[in-house]
Amino acid sequence: MLMSHHPVLGLRFLQGCLPKNSLAYDKHAYYIARMRNHSLDRSFGFLLHDVARLVRKRYEQRARPLGLTRAQWQVLAYLQRHEGINQSGLAELLELEPITIARLLDRMEEAGLVERRADPADRRARLMFLTERARPMLQCGRAVGDEVRAEACSGFDAVERERLVDMLLRVRANLSEKRGDEGVGSTGPQGKLLETTP
Repeated sequence: MLMSHHPVLGLRFLQGCLPKNSLAYDKHAYYIARMRNHSLDRSFGFLLHDVARLVRKRYEQRARPLGLTRAQWQVLAYLQRHEGINQSGLAELLELEPITIARLLDRMEEAGLVERRADPADRRARLMFLTERARPMLQCGRAVGDEVRAEACSGFDAVERERLVDMLLRVRANLSEKRGDEGVGSTGPQGKLLETTP
């Protein structure tokens, strides 16, 4: 019973009770490893992380010809919704360190995608805005996101897609309420998912 419900504990139990080179040990160790893999395949956290990894990878592959990284796409997407935000506020939204967002914005400013403007209320602060060059890029990024979502949801009908998004929204709301950051990543009262990138 212990081994079937707790693969790691079960393997430790075997190590203490059976000779490692015995047939019985090999058979039980193989069974426990299979149980562990099966548990990962059905693990909510593992699946969520793995799907996010694959979506990021596919997005980066498709967006590479456009010349921007996924991090830069995210900056454009958030600035579209929060133009006039200061640098520290943008770093908080993206959950990046201040030095990381500063370097990212430096490169994007050099590329003519964002501009820093003086904050009338604070001479030391700079407010972030999109340039006219960035706006067509956002449309391209949104098109790439649509392609990736279509691939990810291949074989799903419209009802299944809406149900999947609704359930993910509920999961996010549950976790956001616990942390008190329910506004992060949402686009309004209904908490719609960010549409510019997948």
